Amino acid sequence: MTVSIALFTQDLRLHDNPVLHAALADAEQVVPLFVLDPELAATGFAVPNRLAFLGDCLADLDGSLRRIGGRLVVRQGPVVTELARLAEQTGARSVHLAGGVSTYARQREARLREHFGARLHVHDASLTVVAPGAVTPAGKDHYAVFTPYFRAWQQAGHRSVLPAPRRLRTPEEVTGLAVPKTAPDSPGLPPGGETAGRRRLRGWSAEGYEQVHDDLAGDGTSRLSPYLHFGCLSATELAAQAGDAAFVRQLAWRDFHHQVLAARPQAAREDYRSRGDGWHVSEQEVEAWRRGLTGYPVVDAGMRQLAHEGWMHNRARLLTASFLTKTLYQDWRIGARHFLSLLVDGDLANNQLNWQWVAGTGTDTRPNRVLNPLVQADRFDPDGAYVRRWVPELADVPGRAVHRPWALGGRPGYPAPLVDPAQNSARLRHGRGLDGAPA
Repeated sequence: MTVSIALFTQDLRLHDNPVLHAALADAEQVVPLFVLDPELAATGFAVPNRLAFLGDCLADLDGSLRRIGGRLVVRQGPVVTELARLAEQTGARSVHLAGGVSTYARQREARLREHFGARLHVHDASLTVVAPGAVTPAGKDHYAVFTPYFRAWQQAGHRSVLPAPRRLRTPEEVTGLAVPKTAPDSPGLPPGGETAGRRRLRGWSAEGYEQVHDDLAGDGTSRLSPYLHFGCLSATELAAQAGDAAFVRQLAWRDFHHQVLAARPQAAREDYRSRGDGWHVSEQEVEAWRRGLTGYPVVDAGMRQLAHEGWMHNRARLLTASFLTKTLYQDWRIGARHFLSLLVDGDLANNQLNWQWVAGTGTDTRPNRVLNPLVQADRFDPDGAYVRRWVPELADVPGRAVHRPWALGGRPGYPAPLVDPAQNSARLRHGRGLDGAPA
């Protein structure tokens, strides 16, 4: 019997999976494979929250495959070594995998291409709606501004959503390891896997998303980002189902960052557009920010939500990042590393480039904008419910007063602001030579 290998990476699902679909069309038997590559530890992926979620994803995927006659084969070791050994054992005629944009993914693909040649099939529209590089402006290799990219993204042809396979046969002689289990750092981490992701999707509606997605206490965001990051849900399927343009726009932002990183891989660690920043240095301030002890309640609430859930509300991500890079004027890479150490949806392209967007060193056309945490708190947490949920020291402070505890003469057990609220943008303006310019 003919055999193909479907190498799962960030596409841990049966529904709308081009890799699995192509492998099934290519051979009579398929080996669904996941390789625990030791090199992942060097990429920053292998942190407890994401490893715990990954374990859930793999266990769920194995269960789904067994229900249709197959099973997930887990191996540990260098990807090329394990794939070559498996291909030799089974006589596999082809290997299929999803294309990626990180340096690790591109190096993995290059090594696999060198070994397997034409037997390797890379599916570039598996992890995003529009493949990185599929739409480009005239004479350039990527879009540097989102709005024109979004117009091109909307006009690009999106592939059809593929059905989940009903039957799959895996060679009986192929063996693998047990699915690994890891304890998370965050006690409120959501469960992983396609089953949990589709359950979440069924219980959420994109209708009215534009009106509710910034409401901190209302929590009207989809919370689907961890399932998109691990490929438990298909971005293409979500785009096809979404009835709200605002949610589709978020999917396009995700694709936008992937196409930027694909064209500029150094942006994972370097400024996309340098502003000549002389970043302020204070480990004491950074540690207060990490622990949610800045004295700015809405910032502290966001950081504590991150620590507890391994996830943070999208508006809180903007506020906490702006506070670190624009108010404290600390290097965005410090914040990006901390986020990646906890975020279950910690995606290299979106994390690094969103941090740069907020810091003003990325694709934002207004690099010196500052999100005032007090104005933002009043607007997006008007009755203070979000702050009281995550900062129990202030649970008895009523209404909007919770956003300004220093105005009440201080609160026992809660710190004074790290920076005078009247000086919210002073460090940034001095550091970038903007003193004397209109605020």
